[in-house]
Order: sequence, then C-alpha cells, then structure tokens
Amino acid sequence: MFRTRRPHGTRRPHGWRLALALAPVVALAAACGSGAATDAGPGKELVLKVADPGNSGPLAVAKRDGTFDKALAPLGAKVEWVTTTPGFSSMLKLFNTRQLDVSGAAFSPVVGALSKDVAVRIAAVQDPAGKDQSGIIATKASGIHSVADLVGKRVAVNPAGKGEYILLKALAQAGVPAAKVTRVPLQQKDAASAFATGKVDAWASFLVPYQEAKANGGVEIATEQSIGSKDNTVVVFRTEILDKRPEVVAKYLEVLQGLTVRQHDDPAAFENVFERSGPTALTGARLADALRVDAEATVPRLPRDSDAADLADVVNLFADNGVISRRITAADIFYDLKAKLTPDQLAAVRKGQ
Repeated sequence: MFRTRRPHGTRRPHGWRLALALAPVVALAAACGSGAATDAGPGKELVLKVADPGNSGPLAVAKRDGTFDKALAPLGAKVEWVTTTPGFSSMLKLFNTRQLDVSGAAFSPVVGALSKDVAVRIAAVQDPAGKDQSGIIATKASGIHSVADLVGKRVAVNPAGKGEYILLKALAQAGVPAAKVTRVPLQQKDAASAFATGKVDAWASFLVPYQEAKANGGVEIATEQSIGSKDNTVVVFRTEILDKRPEVVAKYLEVLQGLTVRQHDDPAAFENVFERSGPTALTGARLADALRVDAEATVPRLPRDSDAADLADVVNLFADNGVISRRITAADIFYDLKAKLTPDQLAAVRKGQ
C-alpha cells in the first residue's frame, strides 16, 4: 500500500477548464446537515454538496460570488462546499451512499461506475479541448522515452477511469499488447506518491496532478492529443436527482454554461480566484499554460447522437481488455434530460450551448 501524500504545489483542478478540470462534485444532503440522504422530490429543500474548487475555475468564481445559491434559491435548493478526493472514480462510494449527486468527469470513469451499478448518468457533454493536459509520464530513472518502452514496466492508473483508458489507448495505438505492461491500480493521490518515490515507472494521469508531475521532472511520452483520445469531459448526476429534480439539474447546467463562457472569454478572472500567492496560486509558465487552457474551454451541452461513437470507443477498449464485464450502451449512460424539462427550461439550457 503506497502512502498518500500531495505533491508540493498541488492544487484543485480548474473547474470546467477541460476534461476533469471542472470537477464539480455535488451531493444530496439534508438541509440541516451532515450528508445524510434526504427525499429529493419537489417541495423538499435540496442541499447540493459541491466539491470545493480550490483557487481556480468556474466553480471557484461561483463559490466566491454565491452564483449557484442565487440561481437555485427560487427552486428551493442551495449548495454547500465540501472537500473531496481528486478523480471521479475515487468517489464512487460517495455516490453509492447518496452523499454525492453530481460531478465533472469523463466517459471512462462513468463507464466504470455503471459497470459496478452505481446509479449515475451523464447529463451534459463538452467538446474536446486542452488534450495536452493529460497523458503518460515516466520517471527519469526509468529510461522510458516512448510508449513502446513501457513493455515490462509498471504504470500507475486509476482503475476503470481516465488513467486506465489513456494507457490502453496509447498501447493499442503503438501496437503493444496490454498484457506486456503491468497496470498498477492507484487513485490520483496514491499514484502521485508512488511516482515521486519511484515505486512505479510511469503514470497515466490527468489535469493538475499530471501537470505537477511534469513540472517536477516527469518525462512526457504521450498525451490525450497524441493518442487520439475520445474520452470527452461530461457532467454526471446521480439518477435520483435527474428523475426527481430535473429543474434543479437544468438550472445548474445553465449557470455552469454561463460561467464557462466567461472563463473562455476572460481566462485571467478564473485563475488565482482566492489567493495570488502561496501553494495554491499559479505563477510564471504554469499560470500562462493555465490561461491558455482556460481560453480553450468548451461549453457543456446536452448529449448528441454523435457522442455515442466516442463513448463506444471507451466502452469497447475497456471491454476488450477485461476492465468491464459488459458492454454498456449510450442508452445506459446518457440521460434524456430534455424529455423531463418544460419548454422554457429546455430553451434556457440550449441557449447556453
């Protein structure tokens, strides 16, 4: 068991900057408190527990300005900011125990979640952006300089999530049988420690942990861009919320869309939101790179028929390599939110796309 520690300077992911960058994690809880499950039906106050966004991104701006509370108050809902672990696949237990309701994610960990019967569905999808923010890095000591060099090596991946998808996709592209590489299943925080201490030779990672490891001397051997990743960013809700409170889901997406448009147009306003100095603040080359990626942010939208092909790429890769035991379909994963909304609600969400 590897000891968990956070690499120096690690900060929370950039909201909806890309892939998991947004990482909004929202949980259903009683209005009075502590994470206990409550009736999510109309007429009941809904406390949406949202993962604290740290110092950057749309959710950081929303937290500072009270944006979600203002928008959700007429619907009898509000948010509460909580601390969570990085990576959707590390939070499945919280979804199963009804402590989380919605999160930013990617296709891959949602496929993994549904294969384990976690009751979540995708409500919105983002078009690809910032694909150089995730990939595979190797330690300097490993001598790895290409995907082919991974043969016989140990690579950390978050199981049934983006890391495992990235590794399998890269190996397939390079013609390397997956069985010739040892996948070490570790969530992001544990993988960061294992990589820093040389207990693994390489790491398939994403967003802030990936950029931190790269900045600390990791050798980049592949990115989502270079491997042709189809693992697009999504917004995932617990199915009970989608079924019982679609109006809250629609308003959440509408607000998120507006924030993401602002992020795209004014990236500087979405970095160092609370602190301009210290371990959570970005400066120099890291800040410049974050601003570039912020400017690439794409607006979350309702799923389209064309998204099914990208989703199938993830499903088939996982199924072919024994990551999941059944091939999940788009009908299993995409939630038909538009069928639950009034014409005005649907128009408001579509206007923001």
